[in-house]
Amino acid sequence: MIAITLGEPAGIGVELVAQLAAKNELKGCVLIGDENFICQNIPEASALTIRHIPLAAKAKAGQLNALNSAYVLETIKTATLGCLSGEYDAMVTAPIHKGIINDAGIPFSGHTEYLAELTHTPQVVMMLLNSVMRVALVTTHIPLKDVSKQVTAEQIKSVTHILYQDLKHKFGIQQPSIAVCGLNPHAGEGGHIGQEELETIIPALDDLRMAGLYIHGPIPADTLFTPNKVKNYDAILAMYHDQGLAPLKYAGFGESVNITLGLPIIRTSVDHGTALDIVGQGKADAGSLRAALQLAKDCVQRTVL
Repeated sequence: MIAITLGEPAGIGVELVAQLAAKNELKGCVLIGDENFICQNIPEASALTIRHIPLAAKAKAGQLNALNSAYVLETIKTATLGCLSGEYDAMVTAPIHKGIINDAGIPFSGHTEYLAELTHTPQVVMMLLNSVMRVALVTTHIPLKDVSKQVTAEQIKSVTHILYQDLKHKFGIQQPSIAVCGLNPHAGEGGHIGQEELETIIPALDDLRMAGLYIHGPIPADTLFTPNKVKNYDAILAMYHDQGLAPLKYAGFGESVNITLGLPIIRTSVDHGTALDIVGQGKADAGSLRAALQLAKDCVQRTVL
């Protein structure tokens, strides 16, 4: 049983789920959200399994309402606790709007961090993937000016170990090969464009190699993200959000999947946001949600948690 959270009710989440429902692709799934809202937006709702979480205020397409922020978080919490208890085998999340949750007075930096808190997991790793590449991140939702301070040897090693273990356990790759980006242009150019590679990244990667991991790098990001190189690695570890996710989304936006590694549960998500500008216009594409659901099912089949 896969739990699907509908995300921000003013966004395209329910539209995407409706597209899957119309093609009978939700067998073995339970929708976590307001039952009336679901029935109003999904013609096939009577044939679906629904876990009712009531909206605080009526949802209007494309119009954010801070009153529903607690509702959004409650759907995620319900799915997460259901996975922890064994009621659900995995969870798939539709997009949320971090800004409106913060506007409601709830400090919130994203799904990834919230799931870590709910599951009491000291560290998790964000990874996105598509048919071209898998990209994990050393740092996630922080200002660019803070990245260098957060790229520590300890952080690089702990993130890489989580990535390595989940590539084995959730993806069935027995000996993962991981390429690591440099932080600076040209991976520091031997110290001429920054010292982080020499002082932090290279020593961390040497320690990982000594521990028996197949690690390559640091490699300049501008040459690593090319077709001839990415195909040689099971995953790429980027130092910060846009360094890794900009090329990944260019290679497969709308078909990529976000997965949170390091959790005691399986969680996948879409590669895009709430798309408030196209809600209700028939332009929403469920490709990423479909891929996220399929990946969740695949991970359930091969995971030994």
